Amino acid sequence: MPSLSDRLKSLGVKVGAQNLPSPQVNRPFSVENVLDGKVIPTHLGEAYAVESLFPNGYAQGSVPIQISHPLHGIADWIQEDRLRETSSTQIAFLDTETTGLSGGTGTYAFLIGVGRFDGDEFHLAQFFMRDPAEETGHLAALEEFLAPCSALVTFNGKAFDVPLLATRYLTHGWRPPFMEHIHIDLLHLARRLWRARLPSRTLPNLEYNILGALRTEQDVPGWMIPQLYFDYLRSGDARPLKSVFYHNAMDVLSLAALLNHTSGILADPLHARLEHAEDVYSIARLHEDGGDLQMAIQLYHQGLEGTLPEDKFVETLQRLGRLYKRQGDFSASIALWEQAAQHNHIDSHVELAKYFEHHLRDYESALTWTQRALKIIAEPGFNLYERRYWQAELERRLSRLLRKLHG
Repeated sequence: MPSLSDRLKSLGVKVGAQNLPSPQVNRPFSVENVLDGKVIPTHLGEAYAVESLFPNGYAQGSVPIQISHPLHGIADWIQEDRLRETSSTQIAFLDTETTGLSGGTGTYAFLIGVGRFDGDEFHLAQFFMRDPAEETGHLAALEEFLAPCSALVTFNGKAFDVPLLATRYLTHGWRPPFMEHIHIDLLHLARRLWRARLPSRTLPNLEYNILGALRTEQDVPGWMIPQLYFDYLRSGDARPLKSVFYHNAMDVLSLAALLNHTSGILADPLHARLEHAEDVYSIARLHEDGGDLQMAIQLYHQGLEGTLPEDKFVETLQRLGRLYKRQGDFSASIALWEQAAQHNHIDSHVELAKYFEHHLRDYESALTWTQRALKIIAEPGFNLYERRYWQAELERRLSRLLRKLHG
């Protein structure tokens, strides 16, 4: 299979967007005839844009796109205090469609979808590079659209969209307009919030499982999009690109809805009415890792009241036990670890052995918990890697306790 580089070379690509071939003339199916867009004049040439307006009450699936919650939970997550004072009208939602996924100087953002709230509407602009010679105007139009904004929301944008666009601006000799913007990459937050429940956290999967949105047959898989643009450059026929514009628009709208949804969860997690206990567990871990231990404790307890898979149920007991231990509440820790130990959780056995050995000097009880743990890891079905991990530690503890008991 030819590489992206080979395919670009077959189109005559060398270095710089100006060396991409212009689309063949095919007036009946040109972009202007196929898409309801307009030419935008900029100080660096023309740009072509398809613009759409959505009322603030518009919902992507079951979730409105309008930001209706304070952003302080998101601000804590990204460690960016400036976001606390940022209004929704200062936030831009950006997604690009490109000539490939490898990035670098040979990759171009031929379609840039960007949306922002403007009065009572959500303004979506999709800047399309009809011809490679338009790239400077293409980028200038994006810069003008972003001018009122100080924050950027993307999905995997830190790794892909933003570096790619920065490269394109730098290639033409001017500073990228978004380098000082607050950047909220929802991919990283989505992985933390839904990793316990959803095996895949791609944006389309989150649309379906979190937002309750279902795309129409008009959509096109992302992996097909570069080829559709290459085909357009060869033929000048823009009809297949309608599905690309739809795909891009859905991505941008989903970014707004997802920010609204996640900001609501993080603003008041105890009253977020989450349907899945796994999500409560994940948010508890988020707060634990962020140092908000009291919130984590409350959320772990809330998760235990729901229906957690056994592995997450036991891990929640263990994590709660450790948090209470850090607070010096050993009675709460012991009760939780004993409950986890009933599920053959080795770490809970070890914590119990430590407590009885070092805090109560009850070596008999410490020996009992250590022997129980050794018995569990010796069972035929026990994970070999975990057995190797625990074996030496448990045997050292056993030897030490026997010396303490028998002198």
